[in-house]
Amino acid sequence: MPATTATKKKASTTTLGLLGFEPYKEKKGEAYMNEKQLQHFQNVLEAWKQQLMEEVDTTINNMKDASHYADPADRASQEEEFSLELRTRDRERKLLRKIQKTIKKIESNDYGYCEECGEDIGIRRLEARPTADLCIDCKTLAEIKERQLGA
Repeated sequence: MPATTATKKKASTTTLGLLGFEPYKEKKGEAYMNEKQLQHFQNVLEAWKQQLMEEVDTTINNMKDASHYADPADRASQEEEFSLELRTRDRERKLLRKIQKTIKKIESNDYGYCEECGEDIGIRRLEARPTADLCIDCKTLAEIKERQLGA
């Protein structure tokens, strides 16, 4: 039983787990990026997109309903909270664009293949990062180049 609890706890900390999805279970001999796999990732991405949109709505409502404090310290705290919230939403806005781009790749049957080399990205990598567009090898090389150019 502890293994099951640990597995559930681990799954709930991943993107899939937080969205309430189980990892895709490949069947032996199953073709890569078949209709079933594409549908699984489409469902994951649509749920993620919906969750982010709900958070945007919550932020808008919170900011509309905000109290106007007379005390400068309270007002400063509230403004700092809003600033943090808006930065978070800006990152999520960029993520929403990436999710939308990824959904279009699914619709055009280009999903799951590396944009650099054309190789399979892999189910496990896509489970960890559904918006991945590079295989692990190309991503590693890109990060190394980025570090060298940034240094």
